[in-house]
Amino acid sequence: MSQSAALPGPRIALPLLPGLLLCGAVAGAAALLALAQQALFGRAWLDGLVLAILLGTGLRSLRPLPAATAPGIAFSARTLLEIAVMLLGASLSLTTLMAAGPWLPLGIAVVVGLSILCGYGIGRGLGLPRRMAVLVACGNSICGNSAIAAVAPVIGAQARDVTAAIAFTAVLGVGLVLALPLAAPLLGLNDLQYGTLAGLTVYAVPQVLAATAPVSALAVQMGTLVKLVRVLMLGPVVLGFSLLAGTRAGQRPGLARLVPWFILGFLGLALLRSLGLLPPVLLGPIATVTGTLTLLAMAALGLGVDVRVVARAGLRVSLTVVLSLLLLGLAALGLIAVLPPG
Repeated sequence: MSQSAALPGPRIALPLLPGLLLCGAVAGAAALLALAQQALFGRAWLDGLVLAILLGTGLRSLRPLPAATAPGIAFSARTLLEIAVMLLGASLSLTTLMAAGPWLPLGIAVVVGLSILCGYGIGRGLGLPRRMAVLVACGNSICGNSAIAAVAPVIGAQARDVTAAIAFTAVLGVGLVLALPLAAPLLGLNDLQYGTLAGLTVYAVPQVLAATAPVSALAVQMGTLVKLVRVLMLGPVVLGFSLLAGTRAGQRPGLARLVPWFILGFLGLALLRSLGLLPPVLLGPIATVTGTLTLLAMAALGLGVDVRVVARAGLRVSLTVVLSLLLLGLAALGLIAVLPPG
């Protein structure tokens, strides 16, 4: 009795080990492929997160996975992902937002809100299930993978829905990074306006840098600022879905159920960063841990999905993503038109 009570940790951790090792192998292969692209072409055309999903899905589709890997894969796809979303809050600072003045963040909030509503409506109109429509709408409107990952556990989305939403938004995101600089001369925007457009439409912060760097340093700075403000919408959006989920269930859950722990952590870290209470020396390691955990979680999501399930939803998801992104682009151009020009 005393021996079993003294060793709860290893007995809990051992069942997770095979799945964690498999996720680690897939994530490592994806990271190496991303580095190889960077070395050969000067940039990674397919992000490591996307590659992790593709490799995991391909492995799962080639042959059945050992049953022993299931607990570790499930742990990585949920718990590690929630930790990564929480740590994302350390990259956000309200100080930068306040320096931009009130109209820009207010406009971004309006654009994000309208984009979510329109994206959800398009998805439902095309026959997507409710949860899938929510995932695609949030991924398009806020920050792609991170938004989909954060919203998924709150609305009870299944792994196949998360994987399909991330896969299609990620592929389109790569195309957007390539196309946007080419379209810049046709749009007649100055560098600040172009940076605003890129920050409002491109999914990930590194992709914003890739889309704005060919234009100017000013476009890079504006694009990054707008993108960070857009990412900041993640907390309120997830909180809103938590409130809706509690209301639909007809329950009055406690704070821990109403607001997921990782969202409380996300907001708490963002507040600490804004108040200067988070030591700058920790920001680099936190970003590294966040990226690593997210990569492991994406590998787990891929390993949890049969490609045939994703393929069946492909056309509708693709149309939803494309149409939603077009509407987001129009809304972004509308915001640029009403903002002060400088």
